[in-house]
Amino acid sequence: MKMKSILNFLVLTVILSGCGNNSKEKNLKDKILENNPFMKESTLPYGVPDFTKIKDTDFQPAMEEGRKEQIAEINKIANNPEPVTFENTLIPLEKSGQLLTRVNSIFGILSSANTNPEIQRIEEEEAPKMASHNDSIFLNDKLFQKIEYLYDKRESLSLDQESKKLIEYYYNNFCMAGAQLPLEEKEKLKELNKEEALLNAKFSNLLMAATNAGYLIVDKSEKLKGLPSSEIQAASLKADEKGQFSKYILSLSNTTQQPALQYLSNRETRHELFNKSWIRAEKNDSNDTRKVIIRLARIRSEKANLLGFDNYSAWNLQDQMAKTPENVEKFLSDLIPPVTKKAKEEIADLQKVINKEKVKFKLEPWDWNYYSEIVRKKKYDLDDNEIKPYFELNKVLKDGVFYTATKLYGITFKERHDIPVYNKDVRVFEIFNEDSTAVGLFYCDYYKRDNKSGGAWMDNIITQSKLLNKKPVIYNVCNFTKPAPGKPALISYDDVVTMFHEFGHALHGFFANEQYPSLSGTNVARDFVEFPSQFNEHWALYPDVLKNYAVHYKTGEKMPQSLIDKIKKSSTFNQGYNFMELLAAAELDMQWHTITINDSITDVDKFEKEALKKTKLNLPEIPPRYRSSYFLHIWQNGYASGYYAYIWAEMLDNDAFAWFNDNGGLTRENGQRFRDMILSKGNTEDYLKMFNDFTGHDPRIEPLLKHRGLE
Repeated sequence: MKMKSILNFLVLTVILSGCGNNSKEKNLKDKILENNPFMKESTLPYGVPDFTKIKDTDFQPAMEEGRKEQIAEINKIANNPEPVTFENTLIPLEKSGQLLTRVNSIFGILSSANTNPEIQRIEEEEAPKMASHNDSIFLNDKLFQKIEYLYDKRESLSLDQESKKLIEYYYNNFCMAGAQLPLEEKEKLKELNKEEALLNAKFSNLLMAATNAGYLIVDKSEKLKGLPSSEIQAASLKADEKGQFSKYILSLSNTTQQPALQYLSNRETRHELFNKSWIRAEKNDSNDTRKVIIRLARIRSEKANLLGFDNYSAWNLQDQMAKTPENVEKFLSDLIPPVTKKAKEEIADLQKVINKEKVKFKLEPWDWNYYSEIVRKKKYDLDDNEIKPYFELNKVLKDGVFYTATKLYGITFKERHDIPVYNKDVRVFEIFNEDSTAVGLFYCDYYKRDNKSGGAWMDNIITQSKLLNKKPVIYNVCNFTKPAPGKPALISYDDVVTMFHEFGHALHGFFANEQYPSLSGTNVARDFVEFPSQFNEHWALYPDVLKNYAVHYKTGEKMPQSLIDKIKKSSTFNQGYNFMELLAAAELDMQWHTITINDSITDVDKFEKEALKKTKLNLPEIPPRYRSSYFLHIWQNGYASGYYAYIWAEMLDNDAFAWFNDNGGLTRENGQRFRDMILSKGNTEDYLKMFNDFTGHDPRIEPLLKHRGLE
């Protein structure tokens, strides 16, 4: 029906155009826009979208009109003959494009968490148009001259700190976007930006298709021995959905290693599942991503060269805490020796266990999770199946994630059932301060779907801004296995940590207290944005918190202290492996984005192998967390030359948590201090200053090493 509506619209447009009747065509377009739900701000609470009224056919007309509106607003600013002031330049610039922001925020949710072929088509078609639109703003010479004037005069304009920061923000962004380039080079840059945007969208869609098609079909339940019965049930239901009756389907997660690998005792099944993951996007079929990757890497090196930098990473890191690729490489390379040492010890331990098997073999990547689980059980007497019954998703959310936020920040939560959602699995909560004033709305979407991208993420539907009188509306998306009907949603401890992590991002957005949307909440550097989220992970294992949510779903009994002690003691287990796969991914990203204009890459796999060898991260037993061909973070999600940010932020979060432990831990006073000095600041101050003001010192690496057991 939706496709038919699109075709009808196109046919009518062509007919009217052919008749030369511009008036009728205009009337038709006006009618379409008049009924478009994006054209006016929603009247629902907080201005949230009414998903019941949004159709796929609404997006492109609204996007086109939104771009048109914003360009008119930009031209009005740029062509204003009055003397340049902060008020007539940056204030209207911050207010511009509100229609486009509305439609793009909703399209972003659906294209990543609830997509379909039509949305994917729109995504690929609109991506280059959006790139051109952004260029028409950031490469507008008249507008840049006004911003440059304000930048040069900023110290004498009697502005508050946030307004001064806004000038610096825009000036730096315009310069990074190429505003100072000669006209001919600007035109080259525009073409590269358009192509890059198209390939970003194409990569995302190819990868989703490759991941969805990459599942493993298992014909006998015996081959799934060791897998929890609830997951076998889920695998059976998935097979039924795909017409593979009396069989089982193991879907792929976004990472190299797959959750089921720690349970499967059948080595052949483990090998098959690992290989499905490893080659998901490298089958020389229509979903193969490697040609796209080679071209994206080339485009980025060409852009950097145009902008006067040796490589993409040197250009991209200018506004990050790390500043330069050399600083990132020094940071990562200092971690590699202790991590490698620990990883080799773990390899030896696992090989000893394998050598006791009837059939001996060399440890391979698909064996790691299974045998590390055996070692963990033996060393710490800890079985993941023993833990899961204490981690029921709703209990974790309300009595863990929300409970912690209430203890630290005084906020409370009320579930709302009157807010329209985009999928029946989505839940909505309203958040309140201690004085009962509203903070914002929180959407959570936790279950895996075939039309959802892999991984977990947070984003804004509406960004906080005093200027626009907006309160934050934020969503978290995860990919946990949905239980069979009537069964509880029991999740792993890793999933628990993911919930705390993503809600840490949400808190960063909810506690934003900025005048300007561009500086609000999580609109910060990549290597700072993961700090609040990773900091929030620490509370998952905090005694007062864990006891509150870790309750057996059947008996209602709290997790016994003996089991809690086992979890804590095992927290540094397997950290050589865990950290090395993360380091390998970070270095793989850096190697792709430090190639120069003179480098010619023709073979993705060869480049990957050489990159890992060059950085001394080529242990065959420990593959990178993501291979190049399915590394969504760096090819589509904005983490290009920024995946190191997770490790950099880990340095920050462990150091900040050490401060909490030294100052009383989970207290309302400490939470308020963190909220006031970190979570509410957005991008209004220097990141290092913010951190130093909170902890009293520069970031230290020692708390990270201690937390990982790598001292």
